Amino acid sequence: MKLLSGFVLLGMLAGACVTEVDAYETPDDSDLPPEGSEAALTNGQRTAYNFFVSKGLTPKQSAGIVGNLMQESSVSPTAVEYGGGPGRGIAQWGVGARWDVSRGDNVMSYAAGRGVSRWALTTQLDFIWYELATVGGYGLAELRAATTVASAVRAFQDKFEKCGTCAASKRLTYANQVLAAYGNTTPTPTPDPTPDPTDPTAPPTPTPAGTTCHSATLDMDVPQNTCVQASSDGLWYQCSDGAWVDRYSDPEPCSSIHPL
Repeated sequence: MKLLSGFVLLGMLAGACVTEVDAYETPDDSDLPPEGSEAALTNGQRTAYNFFVSKGLTPKQSAGIVGNLMQESSVSPTAVEYGGGPGRGIAQWGVGARWDVSRGDNVMSYAAGRGVSRWALTTQLDFIWYELATVGGYGLAELRAATTVASAVRAFQDKFEKCGTCAASKRLTYANQVLAAYGNTTPTPTPDPTPDPTDPTAPPTPTPAGTTCHSATLDMDVPQNTCVQASSDGLWYQCSDGAWVDRYSDPEPCSSIHPL
């Protein structure tokens, strides 16, 4: 099990694991994530899936990765291992190893070298791809060769996460859920025409229930497609269907823009 900052994931993460715990240093309070903001509220599953598809992986391969990340952290970039253990972030990189120590291969040095927050979802997704495509040895070839969700789950589980007791069946279940939710690339047609906003007789378009997001940066609820540069990490997020997503994973234009 892992502890996400602010809440505990009990049943969902019961099988997640971190290897070589005895070799890790004990983390202290200075390595805990910042207070929640747009970055912590991001719809991580969809953003992560779109990210890996954009890198040229197939829907099944991308879903296999995200299924693993759901088991590790529920795709929360501010995830901290349950009980104060070494795991950090969406892939539960270990303090004393790939989170902050491994030479040329750790989240903190990667983020610091680019002037970005190590706790941001976009940073951690970029770092996963850096490990896969640049560092090497983490199973990119096996992922690209995977033709089923199950084989993609195994490739990332065995080569990237390198877990002991992996709860493989849960990872596969989550991966299939991701594929079912986001793998259909056929757009849903919109039956009703969009009202003409210049028509003075047209009634105002209501904001559908459940599509607003609360912005910690602005300290207010904002409507669908509002784009905010988060004070917590300086990155851009967009309100999409009631959840914050990485601005660049949503093709819809911003209805309003709020820079720092």
